[in-house]
Amino acid sequence: MLNKHARGFFTALFTPLARWLLKIGVSPDAVTVIGTVGVVAGALVFYPLGQLWWGTLFITAFIFSDVLDGIMARMRDTEGRWGNFLDSTLDRIADGALFAGVAIWFFTGGADYAIAVAAVLCLVLGMVVSYARAKAESLGFTANVGIAERAERLVSVLVVTGFTGLGLPPVVLLVTLGLLAMASLVTVIQRIASVRRQALTGTTAG
Repeated sequence: MLNKHARGFFTALFTPLARWLLKIGVSPDAVTVIGTVGVVAGALVFYPLGQLWWGTLFITAFIFSDVLDGIMARMRDTEGRWGNFLDSTLDRIADGALFAGVAIWFFTGGADYAIAVAAVLCLVLGMVVSYARAKAESLGFTANVGIAERAERLVSVLVVTGFTGLGLPPVVLLVTLGLLAMASLVTVIQRIASVRRQALTGTTAG
């Protein structure tokens, strides 16, 4: 989720907590599940009520479980396909809830349909970005190209949504969502083109 330098910083920050959680018997999978539940609750409870700032703070408190569970898995030497599958699957749920929460508010009390539609587009295209890579890899291709990385999408949406709750003009959120939707669309096209080239040349990941 994070780039190399950011991951190094947060690994150092959360290592003591990871060690303590393991000591009291908490598993990496439990942290993954709890983190996802927290993000979903924040996005689908606070955001639809118009509590954009407090919802963002609540979500942020859980979002770093994505780093914490990985640290714990490495400490226990239990990194593997199951943990990777669980983490990736629950990431999709968390991402969907985040954009859905924004869309629900602006379709209802927020009464800004442009923002709501942009959030829905981000939700759908973000899922297609992930699906395109997963499907490609299941067929023996690689599709790790693209400009719409998950970390950047989450950080930008959370920051702008939170400050919109504090009075930032909604047009800033609209522009942010629009750019994210466009970046996701470009990424989908890049991945389709990459797999098409590999299929034509007979290239596979193996």
